Amino acid sequence: MKARIGYSAWLAGVVQFFVIHGITESAWVRPYSWARNNISDLGNAHCAMQQEPEPRYICSPGHDLMNISFIALGALLIVGAALTGPLWRRGATAAVARILLAGAGLGFVLTGVAPADVNENQHVLGALLIMGTGNIGLLLAGVGLSNDVPGPLRWATSLLGITAITALGLFLSHHYLGLGMGAMERVAAFPLLLWTLAVGARGLFPQAPRRQDTSSSVTLMAG
Repeated sequence: MKARIGYSAWLAGVVQFFVIHGITESAWVRPYSWARNNISDLGNAHCAMQQEPEPRYICSPGHDLMNISFIALGALLIVGAALTGPLWRRGATAAVARILLAGAGLGFVLTGVAPADVNENQHVLGALLIMGTGNIGLLLAGVGLSNDVPGPLRWATSLLGITAITALGLFLSHHYLGLGMGAMERVAAFPLLLWTLAVGARGLFPQAPRRQDTSSSVTLMAG
């Protein structure tokens, strides 16, 4: 039951985040761009021209709703990291991975409590916890997942972590590879969310074991 609550928390947290993201960006008078705008722009409390890291005008009428979504996502990520025990192996690697993933949840809470234009230092700390701590946790999760988790998913988990960490380095160094600032930030931030969405769905709705084909068995026995 605890594990199902944890998987549900991950699933609910990520789904509500993307739904609120869509609602909030649609309220912008000047169209919001996934390529040109940061995720955090949706939570900025004031309308103003922002110069860093790239010049853009920010005015998010639904910033309060977005910040509540950040906080809810963070809290639910922490709940999931705490309660999904059967997903993990025993040992230090799994324990550290779960702590780091919970750290990413704390980061989302901080970004929601402190919008970038209200408390920049606290907001930046939250962002670093999400994309730094969280992505390292994602990388370690590939090693720390239980043997019951299919091998391809474990490999994909580590690959997502490597991709996100690489994207974070590119984002911080202002190398966007033609994707734009906002898109590169999403390559650094979204793998963690997509992973928790997929793992939460897999844990909450496990595939039924394949039943042996009775007719084939009978035929084989008869032969």
